[in-house]
Amino acid sequence: MNSKHQYVELNDGHFIPRLGFGTYKPQEVPNSKTIEATKIAIEAGFRHIDCAYAYQVEEEVGLAIRSKIADGTVKREDIFYTSKLWSTFHRPELVQSCLEKSLKKLNFDYVDLYLIHSPMELKPGEELFPKDENGKTIYDHVDLCAVWEAMEKCKDAGLAKSIGVSNFNRRQLEMILNKPGLKYKPVCNQVECHVYLNQRKLLDFCKSKDIVLVAYGALGTQRYKEWVDPSSPVLLDDPVLGALAKKHKRSPALIALRYQLQRGVIVLAKSLNEKRIKENIQVFDFELTAEDMKDLDGLNRNFRYATFKLMADHPNFPFADEY
Repeated sequence: MNSKHQYVELNDGHFIPRLGFGTYKPQEVPNSKTIEATKIAIEAGFRHIDCAYAYQVEEEVGLAIRSKIADGTVKREDIFYTSKLWSTFHRPELVQSCLEKSLKKLNFDYVDLYLIHSPMELKPGEELFPKDENGKTIYDHVDLCAVWEAMEKCKDAGLAKSIGVSNFNRRQLEMILNKPGLKYKPVCNQVECHVYLNQRKLLDFCKSKDIVLVAYGALGTQRYKEWVDPSSPVLLDDPVLGALAKKHKRSPALIALRYQLQRGVIVLAKSLNEKRIKENIQVFDFELTAEDMKDLDGLNRNFRYATFKLMADHPNFPFADEY
């Protein structure tokens, strides 16, 4: 997995593996599954592990990584680990404490990449989603530029090698890029991105600013009931993906992942299934033609699985803008 073409250079000189292993899981799946799946992923060749404070599995992911270091499979520096600042820690004085909590759970000295998970800040406290007596999520008011300055301090302190954002739209990215006294540009923007939401305009904008786009939900999400409308289309059942899978003798999932790689997008593949985890790493073993890519571009319908619709009235809600 260390051949050069499988990494992309970030705007700060660090390298990110083009394929990552996603670790989000719904609450009902036991955490022990995460330990097992993460170990399998590392054994299969994944070196980029994407997690977050809010996923509540950092202890398990840390355990899995450390066990693969202990048995000699990898060294810490072989692993590219991403964590994310949760929305209840946006106040500048809280930012580093969220990262420190993650590091303590992981038993790591640093993360390779630290992202602002979402531009929508929430009231600080123990609850991930603080609610008032009517069940309404309680927001907070923090300037995104102030959050970014606190992120820069985490990098300066050596707690994060690279820093970036997630779920930001163009306007929110520009706010940071145009900030007076900007010390570090975000290295990436991690957003939902797949053949039904190919993010062409956001991708072009990010490329023009030397910001990498990282795709989550590239396989259409696992339709978690807390986030996704159960009536939404099953991406991997798409006939165009199916036809290309037949043509290349690969799974529809591999076609969906390969599509992103060939557009210069870093792609996360999430699975708890051993067979599929091992299969997803084969994304480097074949290539789609220009014609295939055009067919896949044609599937775009700006369809979002993770709508965050419960927070649509948040002042920083990112998905009201065109991109």
